[in-house]
Amino acid sequence: MQHFRMTGFRAAVASLALAGLTAVAEAKTQVTFYYPVQVGGPLVQVIDGYVAKFKAANPEIDVVPVYSGNYNDTTTKALTAAKSGKPPTTAVLLATDIFTLIDEDVVQPLDDFAGTPEDKAWIAGFMPAYLKSAQVDGKLWAVPFQRSTAVLYWNKKAFAEAGLDPNKPPTTWDEMVAYGKAVLKKDASGKVTRWGVGIPGNVGSAQWLFGALAAQNGARLMNDAGTETYLTDPKVVEALKFWVDLGKVHGVHPPGIQEWGTTPADFLEGRIAMIWTTTGNLTNIAKNATFDFGLAPYPGKVAPASVLGGGNFYIFSGAPKEEKEAAFKLIKFLTSDEIQADWAIQTGYVAPRDGAWNQPNLKEYVAKLPAAEVARKQIAASVPEFSTHENARTTKALNDGLAAALTGAKTPEKAMADAQAEIERILKPYKK
Repeated sequence: MQHFRMTGFRAAVASLALAGLTAVAEAKTQVTFYYPVQVGGPLVQVIDGYVAKFKAANPEIDVVPVYSGNYNDTTTKALTAAKSGKPPTTAVLLATDIFTLIDEDVVQPLDDFAGTPEDKAWIAGFMPAYLKSAQVDGKLWAVPFQRSTAVLYWNKKAFAEAGLDPNKPPTTWDEMVAYGKAVLKKDASGKVTRWGVGIPGNVGSAQWLFGALAAQNGARLMNDAGTETYLTDPKVVEALKFWVDLGKVHGVHPPGIQEWGTTPADFLEGRIAMIWTTTGNLTNIAKNATFDFGLAPYPGKVAPASVLGGGNFYIFSGAPKEEKEAAFKLIKFLTSDEIQADWAIQTGYVAPRDGAWNQPNLKEYVAKLPAAEVARKQIAASVPEFSTHENARTTKALNDGLAAALTGAKTPEKAMADAQAEIERILKPYKK
């Protein structure tokens, strides 16, 4: 009987212990974190590692990453979830989504959570250029996470073969055309086997890189309030004409629309000698290039200029209070100097905090790969990405216009006039 009594006692203890563990598990605050990447990619492993590290330091918080496809897919899913009453707690969405998220009343200012001096110091540590994209009407609606600028990559081997200085990238539009003609290669039948330059112009990238072209010609595409666009400005039209003429007149750019997704491979396989793309491709290109390459700020006509890009962290207003507070802790962790330094090394994104660049590991990385600091130095000459109220609709109108011009369906003047008229109709309710 004693044996059975002990067994029963032990069973009772075990049952109580299990109940206690279950209670602890149930007491955890769950944070649902939408992240814009396809499941199974290398970034998933990096994010999973950061989440595991955060959970180890904060055992009372359970973070559930949801890998939700590209930026557009993630925004759609987040808005759908929010409207159905089951929003994510936090999400990394495009900085350009800010007006849409505010207009839809689904996000909450981070000012509501940043109450301590330490919180204020953390916010002050972000680079002003990136922080500006998170501020509307005097409130901070998000914080930078995976940020980038668009940069020029050039094939030094191709430059040397063409008799160019392999260490001297173009700094003006005229130089880029001249260098593009020099590195152009054709086979015996006259078919181009290496183009001079490729600027991606498909949906999702066209408006971003066109913002850089416009800025290089001394123009802006929209105002800070997101209520007006300036697509018929002669300088904007001239920038589009230059892009079209790279292929149509100068013959240094692939005909039609260069695809964003294939551009890194086109560069790595020697099909294009100079490409315009994100700093976020640096790690991939550095690992896979079989030739020496360089990274450079964009050239310009009036002045060299680039455009800021990438995603910010948002907190969804409809999530429970304790979840939002836990998400704020997660966001501070993932945007700390230490994590941002590692993130820059792992991905090629630009750490949006000066303190991250003072971390020993990032300093060592830059010493070995100086190209990694090009984007940081270009930030001062970068403009915000195209962003307005009703951003999905206005961006589509702009991209439709760019595509029409690049494919020859419309002249640059007609393409921008039509896009401007459509956007003015869309933005009319937001004019004060």
